[in-house]
Amino acid sequence: MNNKAANNNTEAIERESYVRLPLVKKNFVMMGIAGAMIVVGFLLMTGAPATATEFNPDIFSARRIVVGPTLAFLGFLFMGFAIMWPGKKNSSEKSTQQTEEK
Repeated sequence: MNNKAANNNTEAIERESYVRLPLVKKNFVMMGIAGAMIVVGFLLMTGAPATATEFNPDIFSARRIVVGPTLAFLGFLFMGFAIMWPGKKNSSEKSTQQTEEK
């Protein structure tokens, strides 16, 4: 009798730990988009530098000092948002919460 109850208990724990993952597919997709935004922002900031013998006025272009950093910053914000985004609750979790509240 005790073995059967112990087996049921371990199966329930395994099922519960699998069901309650902190991040779901939507979180990972959003984090991938945020990562791409960050990379694109940094790529927009790259370019030819000014040297000691030649001045490159392109270092002050709007793309390098406004657009790139803004896109990278928004990517970092979106990354935090993507990590904290709550996943949808399964119907089994909703019914469990409703029974716990009663």
